[in-house]
Amino acid sequence: METTRTVAVNGIELFLREQGEGPLVLLCHGWPELSYSWRHQIAALAEAGFRVVAPDMRGFGRSSAPQPIEAYSIFDLVGDMVALVGELKQTSAVIVGHDWGAPVAWHAALFRPDLFTAVAGLSVPPPWRGKGRPLELLSAAGISNFYWQYFQTPGVAEAEFERDVAATVRGMLCGGFADPSRSLFVPEGRGFIGRSAATLPLPDWLGETELAYFIEQYKQSGFRGGLNWYRNIDRNWDLTAPWQNAQIRQPALFIAGANDPVISDKMSGKHLAAIERVLPNLTRKLIIDGAGHWIQQEKPAEVNAALIEFLRQVT
Repeated sequence: METTRTVAVNGIELFLREQGEGPLVLLCHGWPELSYSWRHQIAALAEAGFRVVAPDMRGFGRSSAPQPIEAYSIFDLVGDMVALVGELKQTSAVIVGHDWGAPVAWHAALFRPDLFTAVAGLSVPPPWRGKGRPLELLSAAGISNFYWQYFQTPGVAEAEFERDVAATVRGMLCGGFADPSRSLFVPEGRGFIGRSAATLPLPDWLGETELAYFIEQYKQSGFRGGLNWYRNIDRNWDLTAPWQNAQIRQPALFIAGANDPVISDKMSGKHLAAIERVLPNLTRKLIIDGAGHWIQQEKPAEVNAALIEFLRQVT
């Protein structure tokens, strides 16, 4: 049975969902999500013989949300996972991440191959450190309205999202990244969510009770913590300079939905096409037809089967 608790790690507190016994598997959620996003995976992986731990990541849900933007660098985020493995009294783990959790998982494997013996990423391909700071490159290309840019100024996106949290969360999960036709560019004067968010119908993979849980948690936490992850994009590029052209050599798995706009944009599409360059021991690249961005919630049976097959191979 799943249990929950809060632990002190790396100078903050992390809320955890836990279940099972066996080799440790960490599940890192993305934005704007929670450990609850792994509700379909936790029991399935536990029943397959693994100790599954899914935290509310730094800045989200019931975990600590430090105020300084600088407290959300890739080193802080990976540091939380390193400290969590230690707090759980383990010497190794397989780390799995979705959306923003995927860069955490990829970088954890990159920074600490001694600790993270295998890695799986969902929706976001592994890092390939480009020729310059990502936000600066966007500006230099004449782009000024990509959603990363919209999120940069503290308070702007928070004000939009917190004006009507229920509409925001519904818009994110039912529209937003779930809609392959939706642009990730923010129209002038319209904001990121769009005016029809409150009336969007629920997809078949999300019930009203499940949606209500996300809404209630974001009413309590607000959105600043998660947005601060985006405010470190250029800083992370600077910090990862020592890993230029580095490979992640552990066994790896990649899963994404065929309709996910995140893998179809120019930058991520390029990374996906060259994924083996970063992951020489990629065991499988699974692109699931009919699925969008919220892959582990949309297609839990397929995702669970792929994860369990991978975990049995690498533990």
